[in-house]
Amino acid sequence: MEKLNQYIDHTLLKPEATQEDVDRVVKEAIDNDFYSVMINPYWVSHVHNLLAATNVKTATVIGFPLGANTTNIKVAEANQAIEDGADEVDMVMNIGEFKGGNYQAVQEDIQSVVTAAHKRNTLIKVIIENALLTDDEIAKASDIVANTGADFVKTSTGFSTSGAKAHDVAIMKKAVGDRIKVKAAGGIHSAEDAESMIKAGASRLGTSASLKIIGKE
Repeated sequence: MEKLNQYIDHTLLKPEATQEDVDRVVKEAIDNDFYSVMINPYWVSHVHNLLAATNVKTATVIGFPLGANTTNIKVAEANQAIEDGADEVDMVMNIGEFKGGNYQAVQEDIQSVVTAAHKRNTLIKVIIENALLTDDEIAKASDIVANTGADFVKTSTGFSTSGAKAHDVAIMKKAVGDRIKVKAAGGIHSAEDAESMIKAGASRLGTSASLKIIGKE
């Protein structure tokens, strides 16, 4: 297994995060060679500049945390983030339309953002918010995401009723096979949590407990 630090998107998405908080997370990511720093769109330009001379990626969220923005806004938000220096964008699918069975609308929404990101050579992950879905819905949503050509399907925003579960990750991995990768996020607080997600099929982890996971806290 690759070292745990290279699975981690070191995450700070709290609304009350200050520039001092953001700078601290960036320093932690550089010092510990985490894969990326995941911050809200407002901070992308600042973080990109701080990470410019490093191997750490800049990542952000789109349509976050509810997924209920219009497609045009999600596309505009993704384009802005990429212009500001985002290497990766994690978008939230339209959860309400998915729960209502309007799968075509869901796929078109995702596809528009995937196309915008890939046009600019930017990796894109799609959050399905597994806590709000049944097992069958998790599999269905994962398949829809894979069909759009997104790079990852992701479990959670971390803002819903619960986060990633190894059980859900296994369902997602089985649904997508080798077509795309799986990211687990939300509620990953220990090395044991992290390893269970990877064992279930996750190729990336989103967490704010990164230092604890690698034994630095």
